Amino acid sequence: MASFMRIDDAQFQTFVKRVGNKVEAKEIVHDVGNGMRKLAAESTRKVKARTPVDTGNLRGGWSTSGMNYGGAGFSFTLENNVEYAPFVENGHRTRGGKGWVNGQFFLKKTVVEIQGEFPEIWQPIFDKALRGLFG
Repeated sequence: MASFMRIDDAQFQTFVKRVGNKVEAKEIVHDVGNGMRKLAAESTRKVKARTPVDTGNLRGGWSTSGMNYGGAGFSFTLENNVEYAPFVENGHRTRGGKGWVNGQFFLKKTVVEIQGEFPEIWQPIFDKALRGLFG
């Protein structure tokens, strides 16, 4: 049988080894995780800016936790453990139960805003991680 073409896959094998080493070292997970921490910080900043201030306790109660990576992807929790936070967010009855105070929806508005901005926030983070993987 005649050989018409010889394929040298040395460069491809080098590429596979480099990418494999980076994936094994979880560099991309580290890079994307850093991006998610930035996204969490930005989310916290935005929700704090929207949170109404009386004593400052509610605004100061925001934190992020639960930065996780799992089969479904990266996640974090944006939370406020101030006892009355849900009532200011969602609304509540007045004392005596005869009136209603409308909710401020500062968390809901922030989540909607971040979801709308997600592609422009996330794409540079993801692109940087991929450049690190293939570069």
